[in-house]
Amino acid sequence: MLSDHEAEFDAFQNIHDAYALDGKTHQEEFNRVGEKITDIIRDYESRLCKHSENTQYGKFSSKLSDKYWEEIRKLFPMIDYIGVKPG
Repeated sequence: MLSDHEAEFDAFQNIHDAYALDGKTHQEEFNRVGEKITDIIRDYESRLCKHSENTQYGKFSSKLSDKYWEEIRKLFPMIDYIGVKPG
């Protein structure tokens, strides 16, 4: 995922880091860029979990999804703030 969308994730990393330092100033750009990144992340999550749902191990799909998002949050700790309205 990261290598397939390297340019997008590099751009997001820059705004993510700026947002972590000054959220008010960068909220709108963080939301705009983050929305695209979230779409990419969810697409890959869907691909990953769809395969486990169609097997006898389908009950592990939610745990796999949780683990996937844990790894995303290690890279981008502020990702859950995408979509927050500037205030």
